[in-house]
Amino acid sequence: MDAYLARIGVPRPPSADIDALRELQRAHLATVPFENLSIHLGEPIVLDEPALLAKVVDRRRGGFCYELNGAFAALLTALGYRVTLLSARVFAGDKAGPPFDHLVLRVDLAEPWLVDVGFGAFSHHPLRMDARSDQHDPGGVFQVVEHQGPGGHGDLDVIMDGTPQYRLDRRPYELGDFIPTCWWQQTSPRSHFTRSLTCSLLTESGRVTLSGTRLIHTVNGEREEHVLDDSRLLSAYRTHFGIALDRVPTVAAGDRHRPGE
Repeated sequence: MDAYLARIGVPRPPSADIDALRELQRAHLATVPFENLSIHLGEPIVLDEPALLAKVVDRRRGGFCYELNGAFAALLTALGYRVTLLSARVFAGDKAGPPFDHLVLRVDLAEPWLVDVGFGAFSHHPLRMDARSDQHDPGGVFQVVEHQGPGGHGDLDVIMDGTPQYRLDRRPYELGDFIPTCWWQQTSPRSHFTRSLTCSLLTESGRVTLSGTRLIHTVNGEREEHVLDDSRLLSAYRTHFGIALDRVPTVAAGDRHRPGE
């Protein structure tokens, strides 16, 4: 726990309350990148707590949703929070994806909170799961609403700036329940993660992202982009994300596309 807190630059909170939870989430987003480099470096992604903590804390890497929210759940639990893993279906346009497409956290205090450090550009702070009005956050305006369609079974739709992001299944799950979909995400040629290369981190004024060979700075809504060669790519991974690599990860030929950041 102390090593994890040192990794994200936060002292041990005196109590497991909402103020500490906000600080922990914001610090995590600013220090542990959302990245899928392991897929393109030939590193297996293992969904168990020791492996996730070794990657995020000891190796000072990031990961995608299963890794980041899985590791963060371990930290929050160690700090005394009551944490539940939830499955979400990510929207592509107006259609929700398959179950277990995304892993998010429910943290129960006096009220339930939605916590997500593994979705890239999203809320900076926890969102109230039981509030149906607009929730204003530095990352945008969010709503958590009841899914009214057929087969909803009490699901919740999470909306950011008017656009649906994902549909939450409110039933509790274990980390192992996400293994099959995590395997598909890292191996299938149809997976977004096998067809793109990204590393992204929240900054004080926006985001910094490496998307393939493109270094993208977004500062107060203004975007600046540069294409880097291999030597500058390795330096950029170290400088902006604290990731030391001995070779540049590359997407297999024929699998490349240009995802949005």
